Amino acid sequence: MRILFILLMLVFLVGCIALVTAILLQKKRSAGGMGSIAGMGNVADTYWDKNKKRSAEGALETYTKIGAAVLAVLAVVLCLPIF
Repeated sequence: MRILFILLMLVFLVGCIALVTAILLQKKRSAGGMGSIAGMGNVADTYWDKNKKRSAEGALETYTKIGAAVLAVLAVVLCLPIF
């Protein structure tokens, strides 16, 4: 049981490093500038906005969400009293 705990802890640490790297690789999101103050919000539906999920940036965002969820579950499992 101790070996399983050590293995899960190593997976958790590697996952944390990978998640931090994925977050740092993402582009910074702007708040919208003057458009959000004037009530314009997301008026510009460009080709890039519509196809963002298919790009590498969209894939990185999806992997970040999945990785964060997996790490949260793994953190709960590691805190269980079975170890």
